[in-house]
Amino acid sequence: MSTKDTTNVKKPSETQEKKKEEKVENAQELLTTELYLNCGRIERVVKSNDNRAFNRILRQTFSRLRRKLESQILNNLLQKYFSKDPSRRDYLRHFLFPDVPQPMDYQSQHHDSEVLPEVEVYIHLLVTVFLIDTKQIEKAIECATNAVERLESWNRRTLDPLSGKVYFYYSRSYELQNRLAEIRPKLLAVQRTMTLRHNFEGQATILNLLLRNYLHYNLFDQADKLSTKTEFKEDSATSNQLARYYYYLGRINSVQLNYTEGFTFLSQALRKAPRVTARGFRATVLKLSCIVQLLMGEIPERSTFRQEHLRSALKPYLELTKSVRNGDLTDFRRVVEKHVDTFKKDKNYTLIQRLRHNVIKTSLRKINLSYSRISLKDICEKLDLESIEDTEFIVTKAIRDGIIDATVDHERGFIKSKENVDIYSTSEPQAQYHKRIRFCLDIHNEALKAMRFPPNTSKKESEKEREEREKSEKELLKSLEEEIDEED
Repeated sequence: MSTKDTTNVKKPSETQEKKKEEKVENAQELLTTELYLNCGRIERVVKSNDNRAFNRILRQTFSRLRRKLESQILNNLLQKYFSKDPSRRDYLRHFLFPDVPQPMDYQSQHHDSEVLPEVEVYIHLLVTVFLIDTKQIEKAIECATNAVERLESWNRRTLDPLSGKVYFYYSRSYELQNRLAEIRPKLLAVQRTMTLRHNFEGQATILNLLLRNYLHYNLFDQADKLSTKTEFKEDSATSNQLARYYYYLGRINSVQLNYTEGFTFLSQALRKAPRVTARGFRATVLKLSCIVQLLMGEIPERSTFRQEHLRSALKPYLELTKSVRNGDLTDFRRVVEKHVDTFKKDKNYTLIQRLRHNVIKTSLRKINLSYSRISLKDICEKLDLESIEDTEFIVTKAIRDGIIDATVDHERGFIKSKENVDIYSTSEPQAQYHKRIRFCLDIHNEALKAMRFPPNTSKKESEKEREEREKSEKELLKSLEEEIDEED
């Protein structure tokens, strides 16, 4: 190959690299410009005191811009907004660049910065999120702790939308280090402060963080007391916080044997959760909901396990559902032993152990339908139970609970099934209709509560019109009085 040919081969690769570099630079410039615009929008929102617009900025930041953050982009943001506060700028820069030393004269409580507190906390929050995403957890804990101290040094209502986010990532950074117990007293104190200041958005976030803190250490009694004695402002909370709150209530009630209430809360959590994003949250709720349904004696629909992007996560629970539905105790044990690590990781293993009784009940129901008379010894063999005495006790309890309709002959050692009763002659259809109607009414009521409307400008206009009308009437009365005086 000649020299001319080799140069022709190298040129396309060099141009491609240049194009890639230009694309990266353009993307960085666009992201930096977008963050500048967000800071400008926050300044305008603070002046207008529009919390709804503030929430839109935060949603856009954490849904679209978060994954694109880089240390150089955040550095440009710090250089622009903290040029007159070098100590705070260098303090935040030392998290991004290891070669930048932490300033010795930095104080977290000083208020000499000319930057708006809302913009400052927003930038501080971006740095914390970047450190969490890049797995720099120790730095994230230090940065988040400083952000909390900085936030508590102000008492501004315009900081309420940001306060929930700051405390969320503050708790998240400690959770990644398995140190949640250290911040529990802090969160309880913050909850009292937010209640006194009527920070309803922050109250919802802090309550969820406390419930998550208790459930992380399996403190279900404390979590139940907190949820029952604390008012959750559903009207002021976002859909994400509502979904988390319902999920925690569903888990608490499920562990405490309140399966019906637990399943209701889990269904509400699924309805409030995002449809496209938050796949991990939906998978977690569906796993628990599946187990609770099985504990209630119901079988989840097959469409639950066929959802896109969730099939692999729900596969162990599909096998578990099949074993419970078939009433095969041997297959149930095999599935539990096969996926025991997955169930323990999901923190559902304790609830799954309760399903053994449901498998036995399903088998007894099938035997009751298939045999008019069968010995306890045969039932013991079919269910693979330990002894005939255990089988007799289980069958007697199933008859008492109304699972099967039969009688036990203890002397001869067999059970005799009664004739099957027509279900339509009982009140069961009425109960099912009542359940469905109540479900539809609950959805309707929740939809009405979730509706939001723009500010009522027509009312202000009508007041202006009323003032003009009263003014014109006064002028008319005054002119009439003057005319009457002139006539006299």
